[in-house]
Amino acid sequence: MVANITIPHSLIETLNYNEKKVQKGAAQCIGERNCLLDHDNMNFYQKLAQFENRNVLNDRAATKTLHVSLNFDPSEKIPIAQLVDIAETYMQKIGFGGQPYLIYQHHDAGHPHMHIVSTTIKEDGSRINTHNIGRNQSEKARKEIESDFNLVKAENQKRQYPNEIKPVDAEKVQYGKSETKRSITNVLNAVVTKYNYTSLPELNAILKQFNVMADRGQEDGIMFKNKGLLYRILNNEGIAIGVPIKASSINNKPTLEKLETHFEKNKTTRDTFKQKLKTILDEALQQNPGSIAQLKQTLSTKQVFTAIRQNAEGRIYGITFVDNKNRTVFNGSEIGKLCSISHLQSQLLKNDAAGPPISEKETTDTPAPILKTHPVKKHKQLLETRPPATTAFLEQLMSPTQQFDSVPFQLMKKKKRKKRKQYVINRRE
Repeated sequence: MVANITIPHSLIETLNYNEKKVQKGAAQCIGERNCLLDHDNMNFYQKLAQFENRNVLNDRAATKTLHVSLNFDPSEKIPIAQLVDIAETYMQKIGFGGQPYLIYQHHDAGHPHMHIVSTTIKEDGSRINTHNIGRNQSEKARKEIESDFNLVKAENQKRQYPNEIKPVDAEKVQYGKSETKRSITNVLNAVVTKYNYTSLPELNAILKQFNVMADRGQEDGIMFKNKGLLYRILNNEGIAIGVPIKASSINNKPTLEKLETHFEKNKTTRDTFKQKLKTILDEALQQNPGSIAQLKQTLSTKQVFTAIRQNAEGRIYGITFVDNKNRTVFNGSEIGKLCSISHLQSQLLKNDAAGPPISEKETTDTPAPILKTHPVKKHKQLLETRPPATTAFLEQLMSPTQQFDSVPFQLMKKKKRKKRKQYVINRRE
């Protein structure tokens, strides 16, 4: 278990943060302590009043709010009743057992966690001292709770997941809103400066694992000519969906100009990484995989992601290997003849149960090629390769007759044109 404590300046912003998560379905209020009403019977203003009634008792304290997050290992499935018991035990051990507080379970991350909101003002108006509470009371409480509830220890979590990158959940992201930008930014922060890549397609092979892609647009477009760059979210089929985010609007500014500096810099440090990846591939090929799918499965156990490159017609023309352990990416032909797509096709694809070319099921986890065609033509090409049921569904989604505005045009109020005032100027003759 990992515990994080913050002392925010604003009570209402802290409470709003958790309540908005509840409204979006990304969290739920699962408990309360020392409040007049149960959490199920309180609205936002009643919850706010619980803390404000305490805070008004002390007009000298600058900070009066406590915000705690308790984070658990991804492998742990903790029932709500036990989460509430853990929260109650934790608050008791850090000296907030008698304070009013609310417990929220959040579902917006790849690991189970909960947030606790409380006040530092006691019933007599005095303030609980929070100086070094994280280092002293919280650290001791964390270790005792890990032992009492048989939880995965924080030290083991850090060793097991040292640099884990969370893929973007395309189904949960609300396109065009802050979640899209935040999700893309989290992935880029973990990839752009930490992986070794020498081109945009290589970067996209890495990003594909996390449902993100960098898009320069069509070659004859203005954005391509001006070296613009957008980042998009991909669904499980590798198709870009939602509202794209400009590279210049992201915090670390992963623009094409900045990426090109990484391309040149990474070229000088690739030889060592290439040899390490070649060793891994040689060991995998020595196991005589019977198909590309088996090779990909074997490599995935060694933290190597395999990306099959195909053109618009579905013809395979390349293969890319992403070594997530050493954080590098190479095309098969760069590593050696035995790892080139032509050799693998001749040796493995002939044994593949699906037969050449690779079936769609087998390539669902591979980077979708950036088609240099008109968007409408691109979708038509995708439709032609899908089963009839999927094709009919996509045709219905893309049909103009199925796209409705929130308010029909005929019902929209027409804006009244303002009449200009006429001013009469009296001139002396």
